[in-house]
Amino acid sequence: MPPESLTLAAGARPGGSVLAPARQEAPQGSREPSRRVLRVRRDVLFWLGCAGFALTLAVVTALTPHRIWGVCAAVGYAVAAELARRSPRPWGRRGAVAALLGSVVVPLVLMVAVGAGQSEVHVVERAGGLLLDSGSPYLPHPADVDDYNPYLPGMALFGIPHALFDGTPLADARVWFCAAFVACMVVSARRTGRNTLWRGWASGIGLARGTSGRDLAHGISGRCTADGTSSVNAVLLLAAFPAVALPLAVGGVDLPVIGLMCLGLALAGRGGSGTAAGLAMGAAAALKWTAWPLLPVGLVLLAVTAGRRAAVRAGVVAVLVAALAVVPVALANPHAFVEHVVLFPLGEGGVRSPAASPLPGYLLATYVPGGSVLAMAALAVAAVGVAVSLAVRPPRTVVAAADRLAIGLGLAMCLIPATRFGYLVYPLVLAVWFRRTELVTAVRRVGRLVRGGRKVKGGPRVEQERRVDARWVEDERLVGAGRG
Repeated sequence: MPPESLTLAAGARPGGSVLAPARQEAPQGSREPSRRVLRVRRDVLFWLGCAGFALTLAVVTALTPHRIWGVCAAVGYAVAAELARRSPRPWGRRGAVAALLGSVVVPLVLMVAVGAGQSEVHVVERAGGLLLDSGSPYLPHPADVDDYNPYLPGMALFGIPHALFDGTPLADARVWFCAAFVACMVVSARRTGRNTLWRGWASGIGLARGTSGRDLAHGISGRCTADGTSSVNAVLLLAAFPAVALPLAVGGVDLPVIGLMCLGLALAGRGGSGTAAGLAMGAAAALKWTAWPLLPVGLVLLAVTAGRRAAVRAGVVAVLVAALAVVPVALANPHAFVEHVVLFPLGEGGVRSPAASPLPGYLLATYVPGGSVLAMAALAVAAVGVAVSLAVRPPRTVVAAADRLAIGLGLAMCLIPATRFGYLVYPLVLAVWFRRTELVTAVRRVGRLVRGGRKVKGGPRVEQERRVDARWVEDERLVGAGRG
């Protein structure tokens, strides 16, 4: 198929506008006049929507870091939309790179230079210094909100570079948050053996179009190493999404936790001895309480994919890793540990937590007598329900396990008395990341429907794309059967 046909199938003409009219020829012998069909470039609209969100946030927010991010990200997304409009293929890599530069790199560098950022950054950096000085990352007598450190001791490791090399831009905790998240997501996206077919949505929607058709065919058959490239491309698009780009730039501590959770699930889905999956899950559990629901879901998945012995080994490794990070600090100052890590996140500490988004748990605790108890009871019921579902119908694929974990975390984020909308990034990333190949198939089907039933002649590239879809479907079937 010539490049012009591919461009028209994607919904745009080379150098054309976002809405490009395409003429649909009437069948021979028909008197019905030809019609013009408006074809929408979905990638252009996506980046324009992101730009609108960023600009709106910059206008309405009262937080300086968020305003800086909104201005920089709006420019980056607008440039990405223009590059996408000019690109002959949808979802070009240049647009994604421009979006990433504008929404993550530029605002991150700017805020590191001027010392702006969310309070979490300073909390983690102070915790790293306290850990080196006293062996505990928690202040013994916190007086205000900024004195509290609601994270488990492992999070303080991200603040150690600042304690050792204060004044160096690379010592900023946000740099290490980003590095940990990106590294974990790249590794979780990669597959070995037959699972190399899981090359990410980037290969299917054009982010990896820099490779030739021959390289793509070799990657499908397992005879090339393009899996690493597509993994990076998938992470590139994920990191440029506003819900992820904003915390990456301003200093959200949840993204390294999410990265390790995704890595633990991916390793559990691959089977093996369970040691690597246990290390990833234990590392996540040592950072924040929000990662602990990963353990039962990941271990059940590992028991299905690799057997009970591997699941037990992973569970022992995960508990040991988390215990080595948490127990010594908890024993060093039990009162400070409970005050910072248990009472404060629940809204029961000496100072009320600033996490106060109007979600059900917060509304119950604020406006209903005894609402905190009701919210915690509802949270316990939700946890029991998820546990029962794991026992009755254990997840047999990574996608199913990620969905189960996303549901559990989504319920928890809504029912915890001290919560905020930003925590919903957990179920969002989990629900989307592991079904990226399904999104590829959906995008392809929508693209075929948008063509309005117009037949496209076959050719080498068409046959190649059909073989890609067929092999993806076969790979998903094998993974579902526990042989992936």
